[in-house]
Amino acid sequence: MHPLLNIAVRAARRAGEIIVRSLTRLESIEIHSKGRNDFVSEVDRAAEREIIEIVHKLYPDHAILAEESGRSGDNETVWIIDPLDGTTNFLHGNPVFCVSIAVEQRGRLEIACIYDPMRQEVFTAERGGGSHLENRRMRVSKQRTLEGALLATGYPYRNDEREADSYFATLRALARVTAGIRRPGSAALDLAYVAAGRVDGFWELGLKPWDTAAGTLMIQEAGGRVGKLNGDEYRLGANIVAGAPKVYEALIETFAPIVPEDLRSV
Repeated sequence: MHPLLNIAVRAARRAGEIIVRSLTRLESIEIHSKGRNDFVSEVDRAAEREIIEIVHKLYPDHAILAEESGRSGDNETVWIIDPLDGTTNFLHGNPVFCVSIAVEQRGRLEIACIYDPMRQEVFTAERGGGSHLENRRMRVSKQRTLEGALLATGYPYRNDEREADSYFATLRALARVTAGIRRPGSAALDLAYVAAGRVDGFWELGLKPWDTAAGTLMIQEAGGRVGKLNGDEYRLGANIVAGAPKVYEALIETFAPIVPEDLRSV
């Protein structure tokens, strides 16, 4: 295992321990609102501190881009961290959340780790080394059409009517042809499931780099495709589509007449 990936896995597991231990005291956890339906808890912050401490113990000069503390440091190696993706689920005791860590070097994703502490599943990827679930190689599904496909998504929760209207138009269109659409509540875990072939595709609007960095590399290394909603290269932007190659192409084709170009190109 690559040394950086080894550290990412160790840090993700430690953060996961903090999160799971906190499930027994949900009623007393301190919660703050970052915006409409966007919450952060003391557990998010504690898990993030633990990850950064582990990283900086061995790599004190590496830069950090983390959901709660933002960007720090100036280095060609950047750790992109979401300490608790699925905070709303966690705060309700809904067991769908994860820790997501990616490492970017010179602007290119190199390492990815997504840890589901409730199922104790570790999803990993190394550029050129493939994607793995524990010691098993992951591949995206062989699904070739939207008919019969199982998709994952995330609903818009910010107060942006135009974005919401476009999103729900895509949801209506896809619900007519697919076998099913799931909204688990953790974008990072959804992307890991695409890489593992558990769902055939994924799309969402309004995400952040820490939501998608690890999953992006994971899907690419598992033989899938990741892009903007217009099919352009995805560079950790707000709006993302991912999936098995043929499903990805069908999603892009579906979005073209529905979503305005300015939203598809973000």
